[in-house]
Amino acid sequence: MKNGQKPLFTGACTALITPFKNGEIDYKSLKDLIEFQISSGIDALLINGTTGESATLSECEKRELISFATREVAHRVPLIAGTGSNSTKKAIHLSQFACDVGADACLVVTPYYNKASADGLLKHYEAIANEIDIPLILYNVPSRTGVNIPLPVYEKLSEHKNITAVKEANPSISDFARLSEKCNKKLDLYSGNDDLILPTLSLGGKGVISVISNILPKETKEICRLWFDGKIKEATELQLKLLPLINAIFSEVNPIPIKTLLANEGFCSEEFRLPLCSMSNEKKKSLFDLFDNTEF
Repeated sequence: MKNGQKPLFTGACTALITPFKNGEIDYKSLKDLIEFQISSGIDALLINGTTGESATLSECEKRELISFATREVAHRVPLIAGTGSNSTKKAIHLSQFACDVGADACLVVTPYYNKASADGLLKHYEAIANEIDIPLILYNVPSRTGVNIPLPVYEKLSEHKNITAVKEANPSISDFARLSEKCNKKLDLYSGNDDLILPTLSLGGKGVISVISNILPKETKEICRLWFDGKIKEATELQLKLLPLINAIFSEVNPIPIKTLLANEGFCSEEFRLPLCSMSNEKKKSLFDLFDNTEF
């Protein structure tokens, strides 16, 4: 988008889970998941995001995870590294590391818990963007962070040469419409909500950074492809067909349901780090039955 550059990706990017085994990152399962995603035609991958349980990873684990994923993906698709923190200094250091090991972009969530004023958000993102030479994607997810990026801050950040895109997980369509109106010529806009892929695309979005694509990469990508090919009816039908399953994988805190479903399909162990824990057997059965009875 910036200076006539193409978007980092158009379509579907999977926000990968982080598989664990006996308390450690399960790199064999992660490798298999990456290969499954790429062979399924996914447009991009995100590592160390919210769905990857980044909040419970040590700094050393985050670096090892980003480094491993970058090597494994090997630029076959864009690899985005989650490098956000509520400490600007920590976010800068992890973003620089992601640059050094060859990630294609950084996804930086708004500071959480300590929060920030509008001016603090502006300075936080500018400080990080000034220290890296790969694209920075803003990540706005107020339901988790307690912070919503104001439109004037988006407008100012859109002027920075390294800030190129937004993962917007504010569910307000009217807010997204205003963001698109003001910034879509300077920022590529991506949905952070699987249930709002089509509304996002209809308002100028370039795609989705998705949770459900962990298990359904082809179908998630297909929603976007159909839209961009002008097959609006077919895209709508597929979005609505997947809606009950999308709702189910957010029936508990992400990534509990999606990792539970992946484990049931043999992709990984059903292992979380506290405070996240397993679903009840009753909820698992409901989730598995819904998945098994959904026609793709």
